[in-house]
Amino acid sequence: MSDTPGLSPAAYDSKKWGGMPSSAPAFRRLRLIPGKTEIAKEVVEFRIFTVHPLMSNSFCLNAMSKLTDSPAWKALLDHHACIRDLHMRTLFAGNPGRFGMYSLEACGIFLDYSKNRITAETMPLLTALARQAGLEEWRGRMFAGERINSTEHRAVLHVALRNRANRPIIVDGADVMPKVNAVLGHMREFSDAVRSGAWKGFDGRSITDVVNIGIGGSDLGPVMVTEALKPFAQPGLGVHFVSNVDGTHIAETLKPLDPARTLFIVASKTFTTQETVANAGTARQWFLDRVHDEAAIARHFVALSTNAPEVAKFGIDTRNMFEFWDWVGGRYSLWSAIGLSIAVAVGMDRFEELLEGAFAMDEHFRTAPLERNMPVILALLGVWYNNFFGAETSAILPYDQYLHRFPAYFQQGDMESNGKSVDRAGLGVDYTTGPVIWGEPGTNGQHAFYQLIHQGTKLIPADFIAPAESHNPLPGHHALLLSNFFAQTEALMKGKTEDEARSELEQAGLSGRELTDLVPHKVFAGNRPTNSLMVRKVTPHSLGALIALYEHKIFTQGIIWNINSFDQWGVELGKQLARKILPELASPDPAASHDASTNGMINRWRAYARG
Repeated sequence: MSDTPGLSPAAYDSKKWGGMPSSAPAFRRLRLIPGKTEIAKEVVEFRIFTVHPLMSNSFCLNAMSKLTDSPAWKALLDHHACIRDLHMRTLFAGNPGRFGMYSLEACGIFLDYSKNRITAETMPLLTALARQAGLEEWRGRMFAGERINSTEHRAVLHVALRNRANRPIIVDGADVMPKVNAVLGHMREFSDAVRSGAWKGFDGRSITDVVNIGIGGSDLGPVMVTEALKPFAQPGLGVHFVSNVDGTHIAETLKPLDPARTLFIVASKTFTTQETVANAGTARQWFLDRVHDEAAIARHFVALSTNAPEVAKFGIDTRNMFEFWDWVGGRYSLWSAIGLSIAVAVGMDRFEELLEGAFAMDEHFRTAPLERNMPVILALLGVWYNNFFGAETSAILPYDQYLHRFPAYFQQGDMESNGKSVDRAGLGVDYTTGPVIWGEPGTNGQHAFYQLIHQGTKLIPADFIAPAESHNPLPGHHALLLSNFFAQTEALMKGKTEDEARSELEQAGLSGRELTDLVPHKVFAGNRPTNSLMVRKVTPHSLGALIALYEHKIFTQGIIWNINSFDQWGVELGKQLARKILPELASPDPAASHDASTNGMINRWRAYARG
């Protein structure tokens, strides 16, 4: 199968196994039909084979996958068998024009993808896989407002939030753009008032600190963007973020703040999110303990929500409630009212520049041919390594300190979207889907984990991101930073041969047994794939384009893998169990309703709590 690079195409019997190794034993199992409570009478063939152990136990694993049995997939399997051992050194040596062939610029972002394990045949084969999956049709359906989030029966329209052309986008027979524009106008009015000092606290003084209370998409996006755009922030106006229900987070955030000059933004669509409601309640009590006037809450709390009764019950004036819609997914929501903290931090003009950058990338993704489409290219390369080379992770490595939260943001963006093991029909997949996303800023990462990327046993494709110009051009710093940015991708591509290592050590004066013993440790295999992305400078426009680039990459991979990238049912079970356990923690009776481990840990905690 595709995740087993050591198998040659001859090891497959595609007619019998649909792309599975021919040694796989066959079984039969009843298939569960999504949405039905009874077991269907239809019987489907079920096979056990060498996949990830979690996937091999899937409740309805369908070995006759249309994807792995498809012509495009099989062609890529054959191609992988031919080039899997080909070194990029050879590819560069044989093609002086490789950089020009495998680079492009769009929306102010320059992408060099020449340091990948691809030949002239690879990208057309990967593009054929995308076309086979109907990528262009699915892309059109998303932009048209169709309900492509099938399990929640919702449209997926973060693109509407930054639709700067104001083209009509119809959902349920109505154009959503008037409402989008109305919320943007509301955000401008409010953020301008706070930034200018026109918005006053209960004692008539202006606001000096804003605290955004949210979690997940209501936190990660605004945090990442406000950090990335710090050079554009208004001096003297602090913007803080509280997400973790651990009391330490809000306690430490509130310690230095003056309640009379603090404004809280409570971000929860339903106003029932457990962690957000807990933190908002603590903030409310902190405020009242110092101000002693419930009427003052309306001057110090606003809501990003659709639940007007609960917002009003909290004490917030519903005129200061900012709307968004069920077609705005949490991890795609920074473009909506969830971005209010961004607008307060950098101003609404800059926020709209962020939208314009994203819109530019939307237009590129929507109209560019797949062969020259930057999000599609990144997505296809990710599929190539994930599904054919067996890479389980992918690193995002920004060489810009302002982008230090960018990898964390796309941990959610990618892993919550494509961390799926069933396809759109509810059938278990027989191929790997979303990779583990991780990363840290360079050059910190070089002194932390690059050792594993360079000489470890795992293949880790990596995206390197850097601005050509710094917001802080201190003498020597940016050149030193960029020298590392360029050197790391070269080193990962080239590696160091045994002869090169030996020659280097001999020049350093080593010889004999000492030389022989050290040489293996100085060898770098190289052939480690990287993409290099460069912008002129991190601005609201370039940041918006960069975020949208990765959003569309995620979308493209989800279409190829035939999964729903826009639900996240996997987070629900833990929430359900937590709601059950919470009241049990106050019970005097020993926990006994769970498994032995959970019961034991709850009872151990009670022993600690009793002292």
